[in-house]
Amino acid sequence: MAKYFDVHPQSPQARTIGTVADSLRSGALIAYPTDSCFALGCRMGNPEGLERIRSIRRLDDHHHFTLMCENFAQLGQFVHIDNSVFRAIKAATPGSYTFILPATKEVPRRLMHPKKKTVGVRIPDHVVTRALLAELGEPLVSSTLLLPGEDEPMTQGWEIKERLDHVLDAVMDSGDCGTVPTTVVDFSGGAAEIVRRGAGDPAPFE
Repeated sequence: MAKYFDVHPQSPQARTIGTVADSLRSGALIAYPTDSCFALGCRMGNPEGLERIRSIRRLDDHHHFTLMCENFAQLGQFVHIDNSVFRAIKAATPGSYTFILPATKEVPRRLMHPKKKTVGVRIPDHVVTRALLAELGEPLVSSTLLLPGEDEPMTQGWEIKERLDHVLDAVMDSGDCGTVPTTVVDFSGGAAEIVRRGAGDPAPFE
């Protein structure tokens, strides 16, 4: 049964954030709000959590997982970025973008695209998410909470708790965070390629 945490959207309770971070360190899989839909998340060093995300969403081995990062310094530990790409991404973060880039050796192979050796990264513009990331001190492996066969992600914390109670360990709810996923920009080939148009304005990358 998943624990349910009602979190203030602008002033997240430190004790609650600490409790959720501790559960993640202990191997939990959570649903949490972002600036672009609810997401499923676990620690990088949690292979069981990763497989649980794959199972819930019925994902294949070619799915790009996203490392949800607190800031640019943390993001830079996990992907290779040249100067021109650095400037483009820096100007767009934090925000509703996911960037696909070549992964560094800090990224477990199970998180990389098996052929391209790439991974998704992003820095969210969401108070609760960033508070959790700051408390955790490391990225969250994440995937949009979009269930198989459904056209839109789930938007209500109580509904997530009700429908996924048996497969999650915790649900963080700070109110509606929308149904539009991130804009995905692939920089792995050097130039920007817009893979998905979403909540972030794609114009800077066109």
